[in-house]
Amino acid sequence: MSNSAIVLIGRILLSIIFILSGFGKITAIAATSQYFASYNLPTPTAVAVLAGLVELIGGLAVLIGFQTRIVAYLLAAFSVASALIAHMDWSDGMQLIHFQKNLAMAGGFLVLAAFGPGALSVDAKRA
Repeated sequence: MSNSAIVLIGRILLSIIFILSGFGKITAIAATSQYFASYNLPTPTAVAVLAGLVELIGGLAVLIGFQTRIVAYLLAAFSVASALIAHMDWSDGMQLIHFQKNLAMAGGFLVLAAFGPGALSVDAKRA
C-alpha cells in the first residue's frame, strides 16, 4: 500500500469521531448546551454550537484534506482543551481513558500538521 493511501486512511480514522460528534452536538443542541452547562462553561449554548461546528467542519476538512495543516493544529488544540475541561476526574477510569484518547488524537493531528495530508487530498490537488 502506498504512503498516500496510508495517510488517507489515517485522515479518515482521525476525522470520523469529529464528524459524528459534531453532527450529534448540532442536532441535539439543547442537550449539548445542558451538558456543557454542567461544566460551568460561559454561554453554554454558544459554546455548544461553536464546538459542534469546529468538530463537524474540522472533521470534514481533515477527511477531504482541505486546509489540512491549519485544521490539524486547530483540532489538536481543541482535543487538548476538551481533555482539560471535560476529562479531569481521573478517579473515574473512563474519564482517564477519554483524557488519554484526547491527547493521542492531538498527537495524531500534530503529526498530520507536520507532514501534511498526502497526495490524495484537496490540498495536493490545489498545489
